[in-house]
Amino acid sequence: MELTAAEMVKVAHLARLEWDPKRAATLGQSLNTILTYMEELNELDTSNVPPTVHAVELTNVWREDVPQPSLDHEKALQNAPERDGRYFKVPKLM
Repeated sequence: MELTAAEMVKVAHLARLEWDPKRAATLGQSLNTILTYMEELNELDTSNVPPTVHAVELTNVWREDVPQPSLDHEKALQNAPERDGRYFKVPKLM
């Protein structure tokens, strides 16, 4: 599959990429190489290959969710640069 210059401009626009006409030939060649490889992959029979989400199976290690006492206010605020009573004092954002 060969991409035309107009198709590459359209793809760049849809992907919100800045299109540099000076590099169009190089990028076009790279995209066409990728698409040719994808066509080769589409020729392979993958009907007996189970779908995967990740290439490597990973499992999360979760700790038991057990309620426990939280940090008291004084200990939480002991290293605060500024505080306002029982709260952290931070600069206004708006």
